Amino acid sequence: MGGEITKVVALVAVIVVVLDGASALSLCNVTEDGFTACKPSVTPPSPVPPTPECCDAVSGADMKCLCSYRNSFMLPSLGIDPDLALALPAKCNRPSPTEC
Repeated sequence: MGGEITKVVALVAVIVVVLDGASALSLCNVTEDGFTACKPSVTPPSPVPPTPECCDAVSGADMKCLCSYRNSFMLPSLGIDPDLALALPAKCNRPSPTEC
């Protein structure tokens, strides 16, 4: 049942983002600019090393929150590989999430 609730929450989040196009995307303390800066580093098949702007976004991100999306369709629906996203802290010399 917990998986179903996660899917519903993720679906609602996607609907809110789609319907509220005037406001900027923000997920787990990562702004739309942060997603844009990190997208080349979390998009297969040839991710690039994170930029300083991406690492700034990672330093402010709620990684535990992002971990909750690891097995959902939310990140992939945004073109983000969850495993690449969760590898960013190490690539940015930041602490990695401990419970993921």
